[in-house]
Amino acid sequence: MRLLLVEDDKTIALGLEYSLAQEGFEVTICYDMASALEKISVTDFDFALLDIALPDGNGFDICRKLKMKGDTPVIFLTARDDEGSVVMGLDIGADDYITKPFRIRELQSRIRSVLRRTHKSAEDGTVLHYGNVTVNIAEGKVRKNGNDVFLTALEYRLLLILINNEGRIVTRNQLIESIWDVSGDFVNDNTLTVYIKRLREKIEDDPQNPTIIKTVRGLGYQI
Repeated sequence: MRLLLVEDDKTIALGLEYSLAQEGFEVTICYDMASALEKISVTDFDFALLDIALPDGNGFDICRKLKMKGDTPVIFLTARDDEGSVVMGLDIGADDYITKPFRIRELQSRIRSVLRRTHKSAEDGTVLHYGNVTVNIAEGKVRKNGNDVFLTALEYRLLLILINNEGRIVTRNQLIESIWDVSGDFVNDNTLTVYIKRLREKIEDDPQNPTIIKTVRGLGYQI
């Protein structure tokens, strides 16, 4: 599996290259944005680890380029733990992020988790289970304790977006850009809050303490 590693700290990069090679990855290292963009133009990568702060740019632009070319899974490596950087990375399509310093085992676990999500085959079960709630994708039906749960078209669309990103944080901006109301108008921030509340009231046992659709404070939501 071809993995693109973009990291300007050569000590960190070489250490990661060695560890990831032991996991079976074919690692290509780039120390700046220019060389990374050049590699992307001629090589299809199966995974990417991107540092955010680079000497000639940032990992956000590299992520955008990867996502324009295909749906390459991306994890950001960042020394920044402020919400702005994290939210921006997730908004442009990153699958996860990890804050330096980190343990290599934690990174390996994150990579495996992202790969499981992104490589899950479409026919790998059309009935999904979340506690006492089941979602039958093929039939477009949601049941709780065996009883049908009526969801509006927008509520169901919202639930599917979260399901399709299972385990991954979906920011409010991503949700707002992905759903619209029945008249074709985009949903605004306040309306999204209302729909999340209604959806929880229908599928959660305790909407005030949700266990299915969880809030990741300052970032978004996660199934």
